[in-house]
This record gives sequence, structure tokens and C-alpha cells, in this order.
Amino acid sequence: MIPPIRLRVAAYVIRRGPAPALLVFDHVGMPEAGTQVPAGGTLPGEPPERAVVRETAEETGVAATVVRRLSVEEKPHPDTGLPRRTTFFLLHAPDEAPDSWLHQVGGEDGDAGFTFACRFVPLPLDGPLADGQDVWLASADPAWATPGPPSAPAAAKCS
Repeated sequence: MIPPIRLRVAAYVIRRGPAPALLVFDHVGMPEAGTQVPAGGTLPGEPPERAVVRETAEETGVAATVVRRLSVEEKPHPDTGLPRRTTFFLLHAPDEAPDSWLHQVGGEDGDAGFTFACRFVPLPLDGPLADGQDVWLASADPAWATPGPPSAPAAAKCS
């Protein structure tokens, strides 16, 4: 039996300010998880636009606003190999969002209770994010492409 595709969302939350900056986080006490953007699964029947706002708030505490859908990527989970489909979105953060903070993750998924060290980092990034999460930044703005060798995700579909 083929396992169902896990539906996910990922958020490029930008604080515009004098220079654009991307919201990222690290798991406190788990450096092997790498630097990430807010992302997670959709609930049954939940529209992706609602899921990305919910996941961003749960993982970072930021109440961001969806600007637009950027792309849909089909790529197996890096650890389990199970199929997943992730819709990437561009969101705007409030201008008054702080530069950095600690956030205890809410919600009911596997990250609930973890502490994330959140921060805004200037664009373009210095290097890639965990699991290639940065690959669609250039579709939001070509100037935001992560330097280095391109990592084209398999079975990616631009929308």
C-alpha cells in the first residue's frame, strides 16, 4: 500500500524595514536540526493559506500576513523517505517584529513544547537552510537567491 502524501506548508516571512530580512529559527539544544523557516502540516480540510499563518504563529509567535503562494514541491521526507507535498508562501511580518527572541512552540504537533531561537536574518542568506528550505526564495525575489551551487528540488512545480 502506498502511503498518503503528507500535505505541508512553509513560510518565507519577510520583515521589510530598511532592508528585507527573513524569519528563521533554530531548535534550542538541537543544533543538528539546522536553521529553518516556519513549516508544518495542514489539518484535515484546512486551506494552505490558513495553515501557513497558523504554523508561523505556533512556531514563532509572529502574526504574519500571506502575500502569495510561491511554489509547490514534492519531495520525500529527509529522514523517513515518506512522500510529502509542501506549498511555499511569501508572508509579511509586522514592521515592529523584534530582531531575535525565544519562543515556546504551541499547537498539538510534534514540535509543541520545544523552544525555538527565532531571528530575522538579512537577505540574501549566507548559506542554505535545513532540508533545502531556501530553494524557493529566488521565486519571491531573484535578489534573495542563496549563493552557492543551486539545489533544484526533485518533482518541483512552480505555481
